[in-house]
Amino acid sequence: MGTVAAPGLALPNRRVQVERLGLVNYEAAWAYQEKLLADTLVVKTRNRLAAEAGTPLEPTPNYLLLCEHPHVYTLGKSGKPEHLLLDEAGLSRYGATFHRINRGGDITYHGPGQLVGYPILDLDNFFNDIHRYLRVLEEAIILTLADYGVAAGRIAGLTGVWIDFEDGAPNPRKICAMGVKCSRWVTMHGFAFNVSPDLSYFGHIVPCGITDKAVTSLERELGRAVSMPEVQERVVRHLAAQLPAELVS
Repeated sequence: MGTVAAPGLALPNRRVQVERLGLVNYEAAWAYQEKLLADTLVVKTRNRLAAEAGTPLEPTPNYLLLCEHPHVYTLGKSGKPEHLLLDEAGLSRYGATFHRINRGGDITYHGPGQLVGYPILDLDNFFNDIHRYLRVLEEAIILTLADYGVAAGRIAGLTGVWIDFEDGAPNPRKICAMGVKCSRWVTMHGFAFNVSPDLSYFGHIVPCGITDKAVTSLERELGRAVSMPEVQERVVRHLAAQLPAELVS
């Protein structure tokens, strides 16, 4: 027998609309995220009023945006501007832009060859725990790396996914950075997985404010080229299993 919603309640919607945006300017992707989040919050407001009136609720949507960006540096709410090591002239010289944004975390880089994922999820459809949500994102990347024979994991106190992550390892390297925002349990921003980016761009920042650890990519760890569409599909499959969710393209 299927799940039945109580009067005035909507069934959790575990369907996630996957949108592959390709190479897109950071500002356009950010604006699109904000629109999807705002639209979802409108539905949640209508549902709150409907619940008070005892009338049926409508399901809230979920999205997963996948893209790459032209060279850009973004600084989170808790970041330090001095962690960007380029001035305006330097940004222009390297063809990069800079944005202060509303996610958590410090400074990071996005560029071609990096898989960026922006889940716009209503966690009321899954679980109300932002720390668990971050662990789900990390686990999807860890499992994807395992598909390629690359051992990865977490470092206590540091969000993201790391190579040589065990205590005492001589050369811990970050391969995926994460930073999210959550409004009324609706998420935005997400993860940046280094598949095959130009890692020299990380040399112009203090990545995530961490001074004693390096940055790496899947291509560097494997010593060979990898297919971005293949990596995308593996990440999406693992994320769907971890939530769990039903994917819709």
